[in-house]
Amino acid sequence: MNLVIALFGLQRQHRNLQKEINEAVQDVLAAGEYVLGPRVQMLEKQVAGYCGVEHGVGVASGSDALFLSLVAYGVGGGDEVITTPYTFFATAGAISRAGATPVFVDIDRRTYNINPEQIAEKISARTKAVIPVHIFGQMADMDAILELSRRNGLVVIEDACQAIGSEKNGRKAGSLGHAGCFSFFPTKNLGCVGDGGMVVTRDEKIAAKIRSLRSHGGKQKFFYDTVGCNSRLDEIQAAVLLVKLKYLDDWLNQRAVLAKRYNHLLGEAVAIPYVAPGNRHTFHLYTIRTAQRDRLKNQLEKHGVSCGLYYPLPLHLQQAYKSLGYGKGDFPEAEKASGELLGIPLYPELTITEIEQITSLVRSHTTFQPPSYSK
Repeated sequence: MNLVIALFGLQRQHRNLQKEINEAVQDVLAAGEYVLGPRVQMLEKQVAGYCGVEHGVGVASGSDALFLSLVAYGVGGGDEVITTPYTFFATAGAISRAGATPVFVDIDRRTYNINPEQIAEKISARTKAVIPVHIFGQMADMDAILELSRRNGLVVIEDACQAIGSEKNGRKAGSLGHAGCFSFFPTKNLGCVGDGGMVVTRDEKIAAKIRSLRSHGGKQKFFYDTVGCNSRLDEIQAAVLLVKLKYLDDWLNQRAVLAKRYNHLLGEAVAIPYVAPGNRHTFHLYTIRTAQRDRLKNQLEKHGVSCGLYYPLPLHLQQAYKSLGYGKGDFPEAEKASGELLGIPLYPELTITEIEQITSLVRSHTTFQPPSYSK
């Protein structure tokens, strides 16, 4: 093993911010306010402002952000919610937790986001909402999705858990739908030191509902209007995120620089990420595509380069959703992507030298073949 390059550079990031983060955490400990305190409120205001909306509500995770948004909009038993099978399980899991049924639609073969052209045929009398996922840091085709949703009276909840700072024609992820959901899991482009999430919205009433739902359904302690849950963002996570938020745009710009370098060096070895017109891709993950994916992964790891499969089994084929009756071949683009995509290291602290080393390994262990979507 010649190299040791992590898929996510959390230790490097922490070394750069250690003094600021330590001071921020110590301030929380000294103040003695640990849950839903002033730092959470400050973070809510700053993230909402960053996204260009009026309201932010901090919650315990991105998964809960999705779940509580659905509940706040009245999605529940008997309802259907359209989404993509090519995403992390939490997207569909939130729909199921709300009591609704996920209805899957295949993905666009280039962006890997939900294909809006196929949404219309899945809309039924039971359809209540659509959850587009901005996968890997690139926004879905929100213009088409919003127009379709307006015509059919559907709620649009953006799963922007991988896409804080991403843009479509100058508008940020989370600001286009009825609500936008973010994850602050440590490996995200803006990550805390545990679990954390946020809902952003322009709707004051929805924000108030989610604030109530995150605290067991009560507007004040010991008095409850509905049944909610315990999904509160704590002060230490908010303090860490306030430190990091100051650097977010610089980090995203550096990710774009490094992605461009990857593109230049890999363009004739594997299929590189496609960026749709008008999009600012923030590269939460830099994914390459090859029919030799598994062999390439083994070779990279053998030489000390960490990489990841995204996602090895699409949601419609997961055991948890066997009861929905989907089968292999139902969503061919999602299934092809699941067998061919590989995430390789990309983070602001990655060096150009490391990129050159990684790309050299990729080129030496693959023979270029057009990806299946181009055939």
